[in-house]
Amino acid sequence: MNARTQPAAGFTCADSFYAATAKPWAGGSLLAGDVKCDVAVIGAGFAGLWAARRLAQAGKAVALLEGGEVGRAASGRNGGFVSVGFAQGLDGLESKLGRDHAHKLFALSDAGRETVRAFCQAHPDAKIDPVMGRLKVLRHDDGGALEKRVAHLNGALGQDMVFWPRGKVRAHLKTDTYTSAMEDRKGFHIHPLNLARALAAECAAKGVLVHENTPALSLLKNGAGWKVTTPSGSVTAQHVVLACNVAASGEGGAVWPELSRAIVPVATYVVTTEPMGEKLHEAIRWRGSVSDTRRAGDYYRIVDGSRLLWGGRITTRVSQPDDLAAVMRADIERIYPQLAPVKIEYVWTGLMGYCRHKMPIVGELEPGLWACTAFGGHGLNTTAMGGEAVADAIAGTDDRIRLFAPYRALWGGGYAGRIATQLEYWRLQALDWWEEKRGA
Repeated sequence: MNARTQPAAGFTCADSFYAATAKPWAGGSLLAGDVKCDVAVIGAGFAGLWAARRLAQAGKAVALLEGGEVGRAASGRNGGFVSVGFAQGLDGLESKLGRDHAHKLFALSDAGRETVRAFCQAHPDAKIDPVMGRLKVLRHDDGGALEKRVAHLNGALGQDMVFWPRGKVRAHLKTDTYTSAMEDRKGFHIHPLNLARALAAECAAKGVLVHENTPALSLLKNGAGWKVTTPSGSVTAQHVVLACNVAASGEGGAVWPELSRAIVPVATYVVTTEPMGEKLHEAIRWRGSVSDTRRAGDYYRIVDGSRLLWGGRITTRVSQPDDLAAVMRADIERIYPQLAPVKIEYVWTGLMGYCRHKMPIVGELEPGLWACTAFGGHGLNTTAMGGEAVADAIAGTDDRIRLFAPYRALWGGGYAGRIATQLEYWRLQALDWWEEKRGA
């Protein structure tokens, strides 16, 4: 069977494994006419959905505008891993902010994970399918650093991590590639597109006006509030939340260029195999997710009984390579040669939004104008936390959003910034290669 492919850009959900297995939902309407409300949210990915849901719970009248379909971009294309932390590592947070501030942010990321878990448990019929457990695997000998990290995360940050020595790793993952691992017992993986659709359905049930195929074309001050113009209507609101990512090039980025210029689009690739039967379970004797610690590492999990969902590689090239299925097949067979020949059924590309500081932009850009974006490929937990933090700030019920004040919308360097980012990834990949050779 030929692999099914989908370009990175476009206004529909990817022709991915997720799209093929997603639970249908009623869908949002096209905005036609002029609407007045308390809050307009631009972007119906996870950040916008969580924000809209929380605002509705607070009694706010909300209009949610999506240029395509709910969850059509990063939220519906990702690996499905729900874990703790941010794209920026804990060491980087502590270095910039100090221990206390960094640990408060880390705790928020943990709370975001628990928000997702609670939603999954409350919606058992939504087919979000949470599966517990996450492994971070190491490909070289690090001299005991990973074991020390486990002790630090458990002791200082209240995590439930377990160190796996080489023997235990190889009992579960039948490959010679990995030397040790860290098990996150609170981590889990899900069907992300079904989560997005379940959130959208709940938003609609709570009175949120969910408008699909309704891109924001302009955003202007309107007295004490704001006015968003769309192709066939407008929304006037006291507050606007820009919850659009890099895929929304014709939406929030265009209506507020300061935000667009701060975000560098970075692509990652995902494939799903045909069913492989028992040979997959013999090779991977672990039902949680797996990712390695390289800067641009592999990440994978078993789905749909005996399919392997595998992601990896990072590039600033936003178009999908023609030979992507072959490239990803080779990556899988390099780690698990016993699975060859791997037959790929679904292939797709997803775009992640990164800022120079590797942290999300969560805060007020101008009075009444809020940003909740740039989660850097680590958004399944942090979008829940960020969306709810913005909503609570608008409602005036909590000010934890202040913790993100050091991370503003800094210019990403434009095209030159993308080139610099690609060069940096190549440098980091070279470091990964050297560490593996040195630690072999």
